[in-house]
Amino acid sequence: MKYTVTSAEASKMLKKVLEEKNILLANERQSSIFNASLGEEAESVRPVYNYEETQRSLEFFNRKIRILKHAINCFNSSQTVGDTGMTIDQILVYIPQLTEMRDRLFDMQNRLPKQRTYVGGIGRNMIIDYCYANYSVEKAKEDYTRISDELRMIQTALDVVNTTVTMEFELPD
Repeated sequence: MKYTVTSAEASKMLKKVLEEKNILLANERQSSIFNASLGEEAESVRPVYNYEETQRSLEFFNRKIRILKHAINCFNSSQTVGDTGMTIDQILVYIPQLTEMRDRLFDMQNRLPKQRTYVGGIGRNMIIDYCYANYSVEKAKEDYTRISDELRMIQTALDVVNTTVTMEFELPD
């Protein structure tokens, strides 16, 4: 059957096929072997299980998974996102990089340029240590804001592509 779907829809289809395969595998684990006590009639406790049918079904699911993943990968490696000049697969690498930068800059922008870190000693012999930021805290704030805005813009642009641009592929029934 031929499908024309968005990337988001294809991902949901893939998730469904993976869930169906996992259900089949769980059923296989539970019914492909069984225990019977000595003296107990083994046939009376034998679960229903068909090896050949299960293997055919697993191969069917695996073929669908390969087709879906290939379609999604081809789409991701060829579809550009907004005006970024990057494809989806590049964006999927860039987003975690931006997130790491944003998280690191969050801490840096919240530091004081000079901060007391240790007070010790006895009486008049007090020792006070200070920690100094070896960078511009204001520049870190600017960079944090810029990167946060870029991250939001890219995520929104990716959401638009994933929910509006379609791809085509065929899946076996």
